[in-house]
Amino acid sequence: MALQWRIVPGQTLLHRGWEDGCVLYNDLSGDTHLLTEHAMQLLLALRDGDIAPDELAAPELATVLETLSGLDLIERC
Repeated sequence: MALQWRIVPGQTLLHRGWEDGCVLYNDLSGDTHLLTEHAMQLLLALRDGDIAPDELAAPELATVLETLSGLDLIERC
């Protein structure tokens, strides 16, 4: 069974993007994070329900998901 992830409740994903990445404000901690465009797209896809649980099991996403979890932006569900 694939792991399922979700945006931590209360996150609005307030962000600003540029060519080489984006800055994201964590509503819950007050921290600001510099993310790659790929990581931000993954967060938005999780928020919008645009990514299937089996897609999240891809080995190449494991590091990104764990990093986002460590920043308290997503959680397992």
